[in-house]
Amino acid sequence: MIAFRIDRRSGVATYLQLVQQVRQALRLGVLEPGDRLPTAREVVEAIAVNPNTVLRAYRELEREGLVEPRPGRGTFVRRSLSRAAAATDSPLRAEAAAWVARARAAGLEREDVAALAASVLDDSFPPPELPPPFIPAPRSPQTLEEDT
Repeated sequence: MIAFRIDRRSGVATYLQLVQQVRQALRLGVLEPGDRLPTAREVVEAIAVNPNTVLRAYRELEREGLVEPRPGRGTFVRRSLSRAAAATDSPLRAEAAAWVARARAAGLEREDVAALAASVLDDSFPPPELPPPFIPAPRSPQTLEEDT
């Protein structure tokens, strides 16, 4: 079962932190299809948030097709986002953990490591191209007369 944690200083809305943590757990294989998420009451008791915040996060995950509510039973994972290469026991994770250990040994703080990793990710995964903006076709004088 997932254990949520909230960083109240992050500037990220609490419900989005919950959504991000579920997505991450799905990517890492911590949560799998059929697993039950904690009830809103369990989350409220564990991390002291408003129940509506939890319900909002669960609705967002449902909208994305990742979970489904089952009345009287809870909210369950519908699909996984995991890939074998990202599993907690994968060689890539072991390499990443070793890299983080070297970064810490070099004196880098958590924020330094996060900034460095984000920079490398940005270089390796450029943002997708945006479609061109919609520009309506000019209207002919005849069309303008018909509108009046």
